[in-house]
Amino acid sequence: MISGHKLQKYLACFSLSVVLAADLVVTEKAPSVFAQTIINSSVSNAVTFSCNDSEAKIKAKNGPKVGNRISTIYIGYQQVSSNNKNPVMIRFDNGVKRWCRSDYETTNDDGTGYGLLWDGGNILYGVFSATGSQPGNDFRRFATGRWLSSYGSGGGPKVAIIARMNSTNGNVYYATFISAKKANDGKTNSLLVKNLSWNGIHLTVQADSWWTPRRTNTNSMTCSGSSPYKYTAVFTSDLTKMNSASAINCS
Repeated sequence: MISGHKLQKYLACFSLSVVLAADLVVTEKAPSVFAQTIINSSVSNAVTFSCNDSEAKIKAKNGPKVGNRISTIYIGYQQVSSNNKNPVMIRFDNGVKRWCRSDYETTNDDGTGYGLLWDGGNILYGVFSATGSQPGNDFRRFATGRWLSSYGSGGGPKVAIIARMNSTNGNVYYATFISAKKANDGKTNSLLVKNLSWNGIHLTVQADSWWTPRRTNTNSMTCSGSSPYKYTAVFTSDLTKMNSASAINCS
């Protein structure tokens, strides 16, 4: 038979064991919760705003944006003249502007920003457009040594640029152009990004490509039927290499 004093000591030890066990369960589960990474991707029609606009005004445009509980990044373009657009990106933290960049492409080309992918930390990609090469600063300065380093031959068709970026200040680390290539004359043709996804190693780009999509070696695919073709390309994270490329009705 257990005395009153021994019973109190036993119950105290039992209660402490329960608390320690509960703490152990929480400690074991916590890392899996905090290790979760949420990838936000947004690709849509480009909208116009400036670095002087409030977050409420930019948000109301319903353009591409990505964010977490604290920060939101928006992408679009500035209408700098009647026939010239320049890409723009801006980040707000708790409604306060942290940075804004409108210097990615400042030539006479008609460029925009229309897509983002962000994990809320170090992985940030932007999607931009170009309609040709003009003298001055554009994405070519970031694309040296990457999969496709320039717009290419011709002008007029709208192509895409994928850029790996620094989320803390908006700097571009590096970028690649991604376009279609006409099989008959080698000139550049249109490509429109529709979706981005990230698996922790590779970036997958889904796009509408006009005649004709490019293979991993940048040459034209052989296609049948009419364009646009549903195109999927998988890039290394540093955009130096396209690991795979496929398109419906193309080989």
